[in-house]
Amino acid sequence: MATLPNPLPKLATDPSGRSLGLQLPPGRLLDATICGPWHEPLLWYAGQPAGPGTWAALGAPAARAGLLPVLIDVADVDDWDFAPGETSYPGDHDADEVLEDAWEEDPPEGEEWPGLAPAPALVADPDARAADVANALSQGRPWLKEPHLALVSARRSADIPAAVGWSGPVNHEEDVARLCAVLRSWEDRFGIRVVALGLDHLAVSVAAPPTDLDAAEGVAAEHFAFCPYAVLPGADDTLSSYAEQLVGERLWHFWWD
Repeated sequence: MATLPNPLPKLATDPSGRSLGLQLPPGRLLDATICGPWHEPLLWYAGQPAGPGTWAALGAPAARAGLLPVLIDVADVDDWDFAPGETSYPGDHDADEVLEDAWEEDPPEGEEWPGLAPAPALVADPDARAADVANALSQGRPWLKEPHLALVSARRSADIPAAVGWSGPVNHEEDVARLCAVLRSWEDRFGIRVVALGLDHLAVSVAAPPTDLDAAEGVAAEHFAFCPYAVLPGADDTLSSYAEQLVGERLWHFWWD
């Protein structure tokens, strides 16, 4: 599929973004990859930390210009391994197949893959929920020490990791576009938005979380296949205990070892 024109190169000569209808604070364009400088910027990020209201102030205007917001942890961003040249297109993969493949490599308690969980009803507007979650995350977390707002050229929020060639899950999945196919499915079923990226952490907002334990157990199975490290970090953890945490939860956080 043809890629969208990337508006980010315009910021090299127009750092304020006025030509794109934006009013950006001072920031930095990043084009470094594991193979050297990329042929165009992968992302822009603000020089100042994100705060309450930052996402809402810049996110909607940026989306109209073809750029999508995400918080990134700049504490170690120079250590990230970006590999856009080794990343495929998310639309070329099927979410159910990706998750089933991962599940069958190490099924918990020998269980068969249960398939994709049904979609619950939206309880919030996905973009409004993303702004609310981003506001909360702008206060920082142990895994998100220095959150700054970044802008990425991507078709949809679920594609952001693939658009920059993010390598956070490389020890679990070498081609992040396969995981983005799952994020697309979650975007459709659960109203998720990718709201934060760290060196090996990913957080999404959720506008249609499971409302009871039965539904949450189906989602927990998907989370295990997507990121087993975050779901069963200890020997005493179970899918059921993890599922209890998902009922009504508006933020899903994943990390890879």
